[in-house]
Amino acid sequence: MDKIDLQVGDIVQINPDKERWGGFFCVVTEPKTWGCQGYLLHHGAFDAVRINKTNLAYVRLKFEDIEFCGKAFWMCHEKDEEV
Repeated sequence: MDKIDLQVGDIVQINPDKERWGGFFCVVTEPKTWGCQGYLLHHGAFDAVRINKTNLAYVRLKFEDIEFCGKAFWMCHEKDEEV
């Protein structure tokens, strides 16, 4: 993807050829000059990927490894108890 002005809540998809997270979606929580940081959404269940009950799985992604998909209307928060 070319460099664009990402916003909090944007959804990007990780290139399927990229490491272990290829094909996953990411909800942007921090736009960066080189890409973004955000939490993963599982591409099968569209549920936030959790590394344990309360922590979201965060990733840092470069523009070259993602494509813009759209905007999230609601976002998960670290305090969410749902799994």
